[in-house]
Amino acid sequence: MAGDALKATDATWDEDVMKASELVMVDFWAVWCGPCQMVAPIVDELATEYAGKVKVRKLNTDENPEIAGRYQVMSIPTILFFKNGQAVERLVGARPKRQFKEIIDSLLAQHSGAA
Repeated sequence: MAGDALKATDATWDEDVMKASELVMVDFWAVWCGPCQMVAPIVDELATEYAGKVKVRKLNTDENPEIAGRYQVMSIPTILFFKNGQAVERLVGARPKRQFKEIIDSLLAQHSGAA
């Protein structure tokens, strides 16, 4: 099972995110962003905890400006959650792990309820 969040890029976006059948969490970040560095270990922990349930990806906004622009990511870190290729939730700024878990659990409950 994957532990750390995998990298997403403009080139892999459609395959990794848009065509995914499971819930996808994408961390939009940059190397120079302090709050992004604070969130990074949380994102990796979530990737481990939700392995098999949630696909977790990280997208470097400096290297992939097209995707960041498409979703109007103006501040980082921004965490976007996708279901069936649609952005369904957005978190901006560094947040405690429990907030991420609450959103993930809520989205997973909705997802399984709809199945």
